[in-house]
Amino acid sequence: MSRLYDLVTNPFVLTGISAWFFAQIIKTILHAVINQKLEIGRMFGDGGMPSAHSATVTSVALQIGLVCGFETEIFALSFLLAIIVCHDATGVRRETEKQAFIIKELVNAFSELSEDKLPEVKLKQFVGHTPVQVLAGIMLGIIDAFVMWLLLF
Repeated sequence: MSRLYDLVTNPFVLTGISAWFFAQIIKTILHAVINQKLEIGRMFGDGGMPSAHSATVTSVALQIGLVCGFETEIFALSFLLAIIVCHDATGVRRETEKQAFIIKELVNAFSELSEDKLPEVKLKQFVGHTPVQVLAGIMLGIIDAFVMWLLLF
């Protein structure tokens, strides 16, 4: 039980969780304002503004740098992983989102033109991020890391 307590009270874990939480709250609110409909599922969904993945990894990497030092191996590792996650959000995951949209449109077009009905396509359409969404996540992560550093250290 002590190890579980250590995990949930770890300041680096708390920093990452807080960045993810605030990003998801902002994302849900923005989605509700734009679509004029509150969808609580967006709180746990991928994609959207800001990138929760980018906010999380940025906040943890910066927190590690602030506490352990920017010259340490653990900071170097966390920094490189943050770059990979942020790049992936605008790369592979963004392309997956575009492909899901096109597949859904193709299925709908085929269904309209044919008597044969294809099964309904259940593909996630919020998967990746635009560069602006990732940048917003990075900025949120930086702010979160400094706030949590002031609160926890």
